[in-house]
Amino acid sequence: MLQKFDPKNKDIQVFVGDRLVHRDDAVVSVFDSVVQGGDAVWEGLRVYDGRVLSLDAHLERLQNSAHALAFREVPDNDAIKKAIFHTLQANDMRDGVHIRLTLTRGKKITSGMDPRLNQFGPTLIVLAEWKPPVYPPAITLVTTSQRRNNPMFLDSKIHHNNLLNNILAKIEANHAGADAGIMLDKDGFVAEANGVNLFFIRKGTVHTPFATACLPGITRQTVIDLCLKNNIPIREGNYSITEFYTADEVFTTGTMGELTKVEEIDGRKIRGGAISVLDQLQDLFGAYTKTEGVPLPF
Repeated sequence: MLQKFDPKNKDIQVFVGDRLVHRDDAVVSVFDSVVQGGDAVWEGLRVYDGRVLSLDAHLERLQNSAHALAFREVPDNDAIKKAIFHTLQANDMRDGVHIRLTLTRGKKITSGMDPRLNQFGPTLIVLAEWKPPVYPPAITLVTTSQRRNNPMFLDSKIHHNNLLNNILAKIEANHAGADAGIMLDKDGFVAEANGVNLFFIRKGTVHTPFATACLPGITRQTVIDLCLKNNIPIREGNYSITEFYTADEVFTTGTMGELTKVEEIDGRKIRGGAISVLDQLQDLFGAYTKTEGVPLPF
């Protein structure tokens, strides 16, 4: 599942600060907060056939995260959209594109933790790449020892760049030969995988963990909305790893991978049901991506 370099991205233009530059020149200051302490917020976006899916929802989460971290002089959504559209147009990108949108607290006058040292305003980065969904049709997971942060420590509702918690879980998964690592919360309930939300299906009902320790993902919410709209039973709750082992189907959700089937967890095969609800949800999501999203103005 390791991503590979796509030669189409060799000469892409990246938006950094207030201008577009070649990827080789896309750098930030060593005094920027993202370098000094991972002090930034981010979003992953996908472009489908001339439309940016769930753009407004992603920008709302970006703004909320920046506000929660007390960023100052945050660009408004119109300015951010302009930067996104400008970047896509410069790269002639309209489909099959993933965008990593980052907003850092900005450059400091000297190194240090205190946000009062940030006196230049935030740094906006728009990195758009030619990139299909990164997951294969089915993946394997392992439960890791790394617990997911909850509001007692670092609230998952803030979509921040300090991802060491998740990276440590991914390292464990790599050593185990799995595609991703499941992270439990402080009480031992399943929270999410290291980079995606988790769902399981039993007897026709779709289940997903409460968004307490996990990130309330945009794709996660889309799946919940599709279930409600199409009369597919959906529940949120606290679930043990055993409930995932014994489910009819398990899948992950995320911008980078869309809806991905899980075939094995900790060596236990997911047995499958007589009728696949996941197939239905993947079809519904595929149809959703063909009609929804903010149209590109070029």
